[in-house]
Amino acid sequence: MKTRLLLCIALGLVASSAMAGDEALSLRFSDSATGSQLPAGWKHYPMSRHKTRATIGLVRDGDTTVLHIDANRGAGGIAHALRLPPEQILSWRWKVDHSVAKANLARKRGDDFAARVYVFFDVPASALSFGQRLKLRMARAVMGHALPRAALCYVWDNTHPVGTIAPNAYYGAVRTIVLQSGNAHAGQWQSERRDVAADFRAAFGRPAPEITGVAVASDTDNTSGHVNAWFGDLTFSAPAAASESTDE
Repeated sequence: MKTRLLLCIALGLVASSAMAGDEALSLRFSDSATGSQLPAGWKHYPMSRHKTRATIGLVRDGDTTVLHIDANRGAGGIAHALRLPPEQILSWRWKVDHSVAKANLARKRGDDFAARVYVFFDVPASALSFGQRLKLRMARAVMGHALPRAALCYVWDNTHPVGTIAPNAYYGAVRTIVLQSGNAHAGQWQSERRDVAADFRAAFGRPAPEITGVAVASDTDNTSGHVNAWFGDLTFSAPAAASESTDE
């Protein structure tokens, strides 16, 4: 099994404590020093065991520290375990130098994106097909720990229209949602704000379960390209709190 699939579904970490009430949870890169050491709670997750790992580190962008992933014919990401109710607004900003020209989200050989943001969910095993459960058991044998059973994968695509929702080419319980497409905004920071529970319902046709983690990644290992991606702080907040913040 290709280990990109494992990044899509793997987050076998002890979860951070749940967010209480309407308190926002901010996962901040901006408070960290530059270099290869990740902020507390973040861990490296290789996406392809037998291919080049992307270079990942914290860099300065203007007067702010951000995460940088340099994927040169390789892939890489970092993940943070969480324990949150599904009714969350996830906000972040990201930037790429260009989209992956040869990518094709419908094919395994084209499953590359300039930037990805994953949200992992605690889906009951009974909700999965036999084939999905088998893939999870295989992944657990490789990784050595239990794996989350579903994820949303927000992407910066190359050609598909913004708003496209599609199953991952490797594992259907990961649903890809296109938020940026092409190079019109390449080189520019783009801010995103997603209603996670609503996106899960749109992608899977059922209510969202508990959130168990988040990850950011970039990959060009299938298409042999080279892309750079940058990520700013990520924030989870209850819909009411996010709405009040927007109104201020």
